[in-house]
Amino acid sequence: MTGKKYQVGVIGYGLSAKVFQIPFILASKGFELAAIVQRSGDSATQDHPSVRGYRSSEELFCDAAIDVVVISTPPTTHFGLAVSALHAGKHVIVEKPFCPSSSECNELIALAESQQRVLTVFQNRRWDADYTTLHDLLARGALGRVVEFESHFDRFDPIAPTHWAGNDAPGGGVIYDLGTHLLDQVLHIFGLPARVTGILGSQRDNNARGPPDACTVLLHYDLGMLVTIKASAISAVVDQKRFFVRGDKGSFIKYHLDSQEEQLTSGMQISNPNFGKESSSNAGTLTLVKNGALHASPYPNLSPPTYTAFYDILSDALDGKCEVPVAARDARNVIRLVELAQESSDKGVTVSINFDGVQ
Repeated sequence: MTGKKYQVGVIGYGLSAKVFQIPFILASKGFELAAIVQRSGDSATQDHPSVRGYRSSEELFCDAAIDVVVISTPPTTHFGLAVSALHAGKHVIVEKPFCPSSSECNELIALAESQQRVLTVFQNRRWDADYTTLHDLLARGALGRVVEFESHFDRFDPIAPTHWAGNDAPGGGVIYDLGTHLLDQVLHIFGLPARVTGILGSQRDNNARGPPDACTVLLHYDLGMLVTIKASAISAVVDQKRFFVRGDKGSFIKYHLDSQEEQLTSGMQISNPNFGKESSSNAGTLTLVKNGALHASPYPNLSPPTYTAFYDILSDALDGKCEVPVAARDARNVIRLVELAQESSDKGVTVSINFDGVQ
């Protein structure tokens, strides 16, 4: 769209919209924040007085000036809102998790194709600094043949959340909240596994009736590689493990989460030169085999692309210059793996990948 920014309307004004969406829309060169749907209260228009405020998504869909709709609401609403947005001729960004079920994801993919609209999912942690650093190491073959890959998103958070992730509803629970980030990163690197073993449960003592707040998922790949993803609510550790990757030429271990979320919630501006950067004391450790001996050294993160990359890539995709930042089919595959992990946990067995002929 040469000379004109794509006009964006955001549905919802909670944490996702305030922290993970709107700051990057405002910082992007290809988009302009034009409207926000907030069902009650006036904080959205007070914070952004130049945008149009709507009380319903229907009003937004009727706004002919809106090119792109961001769905930043609980997962149970994603499917219906995306269907309406696509029928209204809008391009659509869905906050993760894509939808509670892979069948809903498939319907949205087919609808977007029939409407000739762009559909993508905000899997923003593809642009975590630690992940992009590890991705680069693996792409260069620095660790050799990977035999085991661990990815953690652990916290010490004994009080159950009050937002959608703590609700016993479709799309609730830690595997949809944090697990979908970890699964997306793994699929982005390695593709689909052959088998899945899931263990879902609750660790909080006040979560007897809530959705699972902890998950361990084993992804079994051909040729023997094993991937483990873990998300725990009760991890009383100061330095939380993030990645541990073993290869036949070396290993990489990293502690601490990417800094962007903490920086954003504390009020740091994206324009700050330190945004996305972490302390050198938090650098990962790279161990390489040299002349038959092991040599370990600190390995700091690469210069972070930050979450601005999502909107930069999307702008180019809408202009026809590249593919979308996150393909809807990739996000659907993540949800299918969540379903298979749940099935495995319920039955107490390892299950083979079954995507019902849809890849």
